[in-house]
This record gives sequence, C-alpha cells and structure tokens, in this order.
Amino acid sequence: MTQDQLAQILPLVQKPARYIGNELNSIHKDWDKAAIKVALAYPDLYEIGMSNLGIQILYHILNQPEDVLCERVFAPWPDMEGQLTTNDLRLTTLESQKPLNQCDLLGISLGHELTYTNIITMLKLGGIPVHAKDRTDKDPLVMGGGPCAYSPEPVADFFDFFVIGEAEEVIVEIVDCLRKLKAVPAGRQVESRKLKVRELAKIPGIYVPGHSDKATKRLIRDLSSVPYPLSPIVPFIETVHDRAVIEIMRGCPWGCKFCQAGWTSRPVRHRDKETICNYADAILKNTGYEELSLVSLSSSDHPQIAEIAKTLACKYEKARINISLPSMRTNTFTLQLAKEITRVRPSGVTLAPEAGTQRLRDVIGKNMTEEHILEGVRSAFAEGASSIKLYFMLGLPTETEEDLLGICRLSKEILALGKSFSKRINISVNLATFIPKPHTPFEREQQISIAETLQKQQFIKDNLKVRGIEVRWHGAEASFLEGVFARGDKQLSKVIEKAWDLGARFDAWSEQFKVDLWQKAFADCGIDPNQYLRERDKNQPLPWDYINTGVPKV
Repeated sequence: MTQDQLAQILPLVQKPARYIGNELNSIHKDWDKAAIKVALAYPDLYEIGMSNLGIQILYHILNQPEDVLCERVFAPWPDMEGQLTTNDLRLTTLESQKPLNQCDLLGISLGHELTYTNIITMLKLGGIPVHAKDRTDKDPLVMGGGPCAYSPEPVADFFDFFVIGEAEEVIVEIVDCLRKLKAVPAGRQVESRKLKVRELAKIPGIYVPGHSDKATKRLIRDLSSVPYPLSPIVPFIETVHDRAVIEIMRGCPWGCKFCQAGWTSRPVRHRDKETICNYADAILKNTGYEELSLVSLSSSDHPQIAEIAKTLACKYEKARINISLPSMRTNTFTLQLAKEITRVRPSGVTLAPEAGTQRLRDVIGKNMTEEHILEGVRSAFAEGASSIKLYFMLGLPTETEEDLLGICRLSKEILALGKSFSKRINISVNLATFIPKPHTPFEREQQISIAETLQKQQFIKDNLKVRGIEVRWHGAEASFLEGVFARGDKQLSKVIEKAWDLGARFDAWSEQFKVDLWQKAFADCGIDPNQYLRERDKNQPLPWDYINTGVPKV
C-alpha cells in the first residue's frame, strides 16, 4: 500500500492514527538493505497491542542488529478491513507500509483466546495462506507466542511454529537461524521452507506442529541479562495502558490454583532497586509520561518494593509523576506502601479476593484472609484512596450460595469501612467466570454453563443493590467461548475459520461479539462446544500435555 492509497482511505475510518505509524521512538530502517525482515503482530486493536509490554521488548531487541528490520502491525477494525477489501489493498506494517507477505517472519502474539478470528483476518489481508501446509518459501514463516501458546492446538494449523515461554533470548536464536539459511538456492522453495522449520525445531523452546513431539518452556534466569526498551514507542492516541512501564518481577510467589500466569511463569525473579530506578529515569526522560507503573503478577511482593516506591515517589513528586502498582495483594500491602503510591495524587486500588469466603479462598489457594483484605483497604483509605476495584470469580470448584453471599457481605463491609474515612467512596465489584486453564491444578475441573453463569450474576446483582457499589460482569457467552478454546484441541481450527467466514471479528469486544455466529459455526462443523467444558478424568490425556512448563503437576 502506497502513502497515497493510505491517505485516500484514512479519512473513511475511525481513529486514523491507528494505522499511520511514525510515533515518537518508532524505528525506521531501509527495507531493501535488511537481511531479515520481521513483522510483530498483535491480533487486536492498536490501542490494545501498543499496551502489550512483550511487543515493545521484542521490537527493541530485534531492531538492535543492523541487518534485521522489525516493524509492527495490528488487527484492523472492521471499517478498515472493509476499506482494504473494497480497494483490494494489503494489510501492511506501520513503519514501511509493506504487505505482510513480504516479510521473512511474522510473529503473532497470542494474548487471549478471543482474538483467534483476528488472526485469520490478518493473514488473509496480509496475503499469507491461512494454513501452514499451503505456504511455500515465498511466504513468511508464521510464529506464535504468548500465554495461549501454552495450549496451541486450536490454532496450530495456522502457524509454522510456536515459542513456548519467554522470548528475549530465543528470538535472537531464531533470527540467527534464518540468517544462516537465507542462502538456500532458488528453485527449491518447498525444500527450503521445510529445512527452515526443521532447523528451528532444534532450538530449545520451539514447538513445530506435526514435527515436534514435545516442547519445554524457555526461561530468562537473570532479568538483568536481557535488553529492556528504555525508549519505548509513544502512541499518538490514548492506549489502554497509557503510561511508562517497568517490569519489576516475573513469576509469582503464591500458588493460586486457577492462575495460569502464576504457574507458567515460575520461578520468581526480580529486578533490583538500582536497575529499576535507572530504567525509570531513562524511560520518563525518553517518553514524557506522567505516570510510572511498576508491573508484575504481584508487585507488592517484590522484596524491595517499599524502598523502590519511596525512592521513586520522592524523586518524581515535584514533577507530578504518579507511581502506580497495578497488581497488589492485601497481605503485602502496607500503610507505608499506600502512602508512597498516593504521594502525588490519590488513586484507586485494585484487589482480587476472588472468593467471598475464607473456605473457598482456601480451596483455590488464595492465601488471603479477610483480615488481610480489610487491613489492606483500610491502609488505602487512610492515605486518600477513594475507589476500590474488587475482582471475584463465579463458578469456582465447590462454590455454594454461601460463597456468593460472602461476595456481597465483604463488598458491603469494605464500603462501610471506606465511608468511615470519606463520604465519597466507590466500590467496583467485577465478576468473572472461572475458566479452568491448562497447566494449573484446576486444569481438569468443570466450567459452569452460560445459564449457570447468568444465574449467579443475577444473584449477586440482586443482593448488592447498594449505593456506592457498582457491579460489573464479563459476558457469560464470551466466557463460555474462552473456556472452549482454552482447553481445546486441533479440530477447533475449522470452527474458527467457519466463524470468521460467517463474520466473527474482535470477539473480545462486547459490541462485536455475536454468539449466534459461533453457535452456527459449531453446528456446521458438527462439534458440541459443551464437551470442552466438562470435567476431565485424571487419567485422560490432555491436548497440551506435550508442553513442559518446568513446573511439576499438582
């Protein structure tokens, strides 16, 4: 797509800045001089993809060698897809406006099961055959990675290979491999492609569908040993996470039995205080952000978090730069920590009790007592926090009506506690459906039906009609579909394609999700989706058993 063609269609779509590139800190190289051309894709909107730290990290790493060019591409919203289709134009990268099929490698981040139809969109619009078996050496290799790669069977037909685990080191090895094989003689396209895949399969952490018998997670032992983007790209438009970000820790010290990220990211590794503070100075200088987020699965568990928060809060207080900790546990959230992160301006606090009673929290491995919860929110309220977001799950194993009432009781108690500090207190109760995820102790548990989810949501709403408490919930049908694909097998790829043919796009977006299209897709393919939500027998093989996370089964 030329600049003139792009200029003609941009006035016809929402938020043209999603598609123009040229943001602060974006990297532009000479396309014709690059030996290896990589496109990093996120199968969702620009605003979502640009909030993904993994994309920023890999973009930074891949663009370090002079002979490697790495650019970005995101899923086009339906209006842009329509313009590309109507005008017979290809989906292109942001930096050079080059079609995806001109790259050597297309890396697609698999962050959520409800982005799978967008993968089809991007491949088709990019001029790449949807099925790996139909590609020749003229087509890019298509690589998958991210959380959903731990259970890749539902989308395995669309990918040449997957990266299992953390990619900072393995992506360099992949590029080195492709660089060495680039000189395969012309006229041997199919043989050359097969050779590339065979060689890639030898790299630890790579899974090649139909070729590899198993794959073991790649792990970064020392976080300080890998590059980190100190000049991240600053989008032109507001993104979901519109702030500077420093990953302070990987892994989680807790053992919540439902949390896939907690189990697959073990062991716990930290960045030290000096490194974090140095990163903060550089990133804030190079971006101009007014908020700095210290991210991990459980940021308040970093052994130096109190010192780090105090140092950064004091340093940036005059510049009015806010420090935020998006992932906290109340049993490690102290009054001092609350004081430091609210130093610039009071902010909301997000907590995830997950269950309403101590009995059920013990069942799911959530090592958080009610005393911890109340003490944590008391600390937050005491330092000026005016809003609390609470996250709970519905349909957890052994859940009873008493547990649901416990959600209501605990939420009311937190509201009352807040009112003792200020009259302007808001509590947001967020209800998600429990989805048994692969590689967790609950991977064989049953998921409740759509009807059961709706019933439980209504029960909470009926019992939490309290001023000052807002109840929000995930769509029951979308959670159902997520559960199907989370524990799905290879036959689901035809359902994804069928749903795409019927018009399914951006299924994670409530305004775009159309459950009737999926119902028809399953019916047309002769597949009962309910079978994927059933409890799995302890001796039954699972579709993801060949993936080794390095964590023993519980």
